[in-house]
Amino acid sequence: MKRPFTKPAKTYQEQVSLLKQRGLIISDDLAAENALKHIQYYRLGAYWLPFESNHQTHMFQPNTSLDQVIALYQFDRQLRLLVLDAIERIEVSVKSQWAYHMAHLHSAHAHLDPNIASRVDRYQKNLQSLTSEVDRSDETFIKHLKNTYSESLPPIWAVCEVMSLGLLSHWYSNLQPLHTRSAISSQYFLDERTMQSWLHHLCHVRNICAHHSRLWNREFTITPQLPRNKPSGLKAQFHQNSRHLYNSLVIILHFMDVIEPKHLWRGRLLSLLHQYSIPLSHMDFPLDWQKFDIWQNQP
Repeated sequence: MKRPFTKPAKTYQEQVSLLKQRGLIISDDLAAENALKHIQYYRLGAYWLPFESNHQTHMFQPNTSLDQVIALYQFDRQLRLLVLDAIERIEVSVKSQWAYHMAHLHSAHAHLDPNIASRVDRYQKNLQSLTSEVDRSDETFIKHLKNTYSESLPPIWAVCEVMSLGLLSHWYSNLQPLHTRSAISSQYFLDERTMQSWLHHLCHVRNICAHHSRLWNREFTITPQLPRNKPSGLKAQFHQNSRHLYNSLVIILHFMDVIEPKHLWRGRLLSLLHQYSIPLSHMDFPLDWQKFDIWQNQP
């Protein structure tokens, strides 16, 4: 049976005192109060959870300091920014390929043709969402195209610029012609089913990062399909049956290697991992991950 919530709100000083009672080493009370003031006790609690020896009493493991917790929080924040940086480039690239192949294989207004959709009901929902995003846009080029041409929406290479990654994922998943789906996915050496799954997963990862949620030890509810035979050898780079971040990072690296072969993202990620020395088991890194080809491809 549920019971009323009766815990009173605590001041920053009381929060610091409570953490000390639970065994957390705090060398500077004022600095600790400032951290709690700007990060928030409940949010920071997700980062000291791995340091607790007893989750019922919330007692900390011996020699655990607030500095360690803050370092983990800072690592996760920088990791989110790094992942967002890569997903932005992936999103821009896939939008470009989607617009190019849809226009060349169908028409400049292929998005207005329900006949290329697998399900008309989903098409109508996607079209409504796209129309809303176009209507909300204050981009000069969108206003010009809407005021100049008679079609209900601008051409596909214009609307893709105001389309969210989530909506792009929905459009691709509902695209019926196999040759069009494959034309897009083959640019990344993937089959179309894997491409659909990866777009859906990266949208989920992107939303976690964009909303400043915890990433480093996240157990994903939307997991990516592992590649089968395309490209050769890529499947072996993944951690089988994992629901954690490692596989997402492999996906990002594969896309980045295709999109920008001389990118520095891999090196930046490795530097971040080295700087903070975070236990990689929380992200499901395999024990011998550094021997995998995907981590050796430095420019």
